[in-house]
Amino acid sequence: METVTQIADQLQRTFDGAAWHGDAVLQILQHITPEQAANRPLPQAHTIWELVLHIAAWEEVLLKSLHGEPYIMLHNEDDWPPVRDASAAAWMAAVERLRTLATQLVGAMRSFQESRLHETIPGQSFTFYVAMHGVVQHNLYHAGQIALLKKANASSCQTP
Repeated sequence: METVTQIADQLQRTFDGAAWHGDAVLQILQHITPEQAANRPLPQAHTIWELVLHIAAWEEVLLKSLHGEPYIMLHNEDDWPPVRDASAAAWMAAVERLRTLATQLVGAMRSFQESRLHETIPGQSFTFYVAMHGVVQHNLYHAGQIALLKKANASSCQTP
C-alpha cells in the first residue's frame, strides 16, 4: 500500500470509525444538541461548535492545496470561525460540512500522486507529507477536546 493511501486511511479513521485510540470525531459528535455544541462549560476554552468550524477550516485549506490552490495559513476568524447562527439547522449544517470536507479530503489524498508527497507546498516551508500527517494529528487533538467538552456538558446538565 502506498504511503499516501496509508495516510488517507488514518485520516478516515479519525473521522468515522475504526480508530485505534477510541471514538472518531463523527462518533463523538453524535447526539450533541445545538445547545450543547454552543455551550462553554470551560470559560477559557472553545465550544464544541467552534472546534467543528475550526477543524473544517483546516480540512478545506489542505483540500484546496491538494487541488493546486495556494495553501493559506489561517488567522483570526478564518482560523476560528465564529458561530453566527446557533440554530439546530446551522449546527446540522456545520457537522455535515465537516463530514463532506473530510470525505472530499480523504478522496483527494487517495488520488494524490505518491511522487509529489515530499514536495514542499508552494509558499510554505513544509511538504505535503507533513501537512497530511498534520491534519490527522490536528483532528485527533481536537477530537480529545470535543470528547472532554461533551463530558463537561453532560456533567453541568445533571441535577444533584
